[in-house]
Amino acid sequence: MCVTCGCGPDNVKIEGEEVHDHEHEHEHDHGHEHPHAHGHEHEHDHEHDHAHGHNHTYTPARSHAPGMGQKRMVQIEQDILAKNNAYADRNRQGLAQRGIFALNLVSSPGSGKTTLLCKTIELLRGRQKVAVIEGDQQTSQDAERIRATGAPAIQVNTGKGCHLDAHMVGYAMEKLALAEDSLLMIENVGNLVCPAAFDLGEAHKVAILSVTEGEDKPIKYPDMFRAASLMLLNKCDLLPHLSFDVHKAIAYARQVNPGLTVIRTSATSGEGMEEWLTWLEEGAAAAQAQRLSTVAALQRRVAELEARLAAG
Repeated sequence: MCVTCGCGPDNVKIEGEEVHDHEHEHEHDHGHEHPHAHGHEHEHDHEHDHAHGHNHTYTPARSHAPGMGQKRMVQIEQDILAKNNAYADRNRQGLAQRGIFALNLVSSPGSGKTTLLCKTIELLRGRQKVAVIEGDQQTSQDAERIRATGAPAIQVNTGKGCHLDAHMVGYAMEKLALAEDSLLMIENVGNLVCPAAFDLGEAHKVAILSVTEGEDKPIKYPDMFRAASLMLLNKCDLLPHLSFDVHKAIAYARQVNPGLTVIRTSATSGEGMEEWLTWLEEGAAAAQAQRLSTVAALQRRVAELEARLAAG
């Protein structure tokens, strides 16, 4: 059960295969092995370094359940969500070992995430390998749209759940067989509440705000925009037909997250797409450089040990 909204992890399926709610062990082909348990609600403070040098600490608001004391609720949050953090850390470690730059795309339903993602893949063709994990409560339509671009994609249906968790993502990563030095885009379930709290092992959360929504979304849903590193202000080609105040939207977003990067985008007109691609490629290059640096350090260590053995 999600202690934020009360949804459950029942009927979770990855490409039609049911993911059961029990602990099991499996080895991911991205280089780590761990037991998975499907509980995933948590309250936590966490800090970690990202490929773009961004650090953040996120603490979700307290939740309440009828008939349950606050102390017991806090304990449940800490116990269950500690598992999610462990899975996320292992996902992150596996991704780093292979130089994979992973992003968690979050937004309201209808913000244009999938259309923007399809256009991004099209523009990156020949420049960057991309794989996608698609999160929706039902259907595989978005994964099919992604696969039509030629990029590998896997569909995660969360059933009654309103967000992806690190367990689901780790399972999906195993099935995708990700390439080294590639870009992994995780398109979360459309929801501006619960996904803010769940670390999937990504380098960054990218919040997508459509100009067809209200410019006050960042202050109505501050946790999401506070947890993000980048905000894409999407569907900007529609601005001439709307009364949306771009400056106010950006000001609200930076009110809750002063360090937030903002890019205005439109998959239709192409506005901001090169800036967005540059941001992606810089992040992917940093992830690759970190992998190569780690490999070089290991090689030096092996050489030192071999030299010591040879010297007697």
